Amino acid sequence: MNDDEKGKRFLELIDEQNNVQWSIVAKLTSLISSNWNSTDAQKELEELVEKHTSITKELNSLDENSSIL
Repeated sequence: MNDDEKGKRFLELIDEQNNVQWSIVAKLTSLISSNWNSTDAQKELEELVEKHTSITKELNSLDENSSIL
């Protein structure tokens, strides 16, 4: 992958990561409102955290030589 492709992918991942972060905040707010009793919200939160972790790992792999940051 050349630097232009890496840069484009990096920006796409940052945008996706931002959207996931907002979803995590919304899900946490929902859980707090339910006094932590919503198993559906808990499961969705777990999935969002896993997705965020995956995005972060890919972001880090794109910048393995500190070429983007």
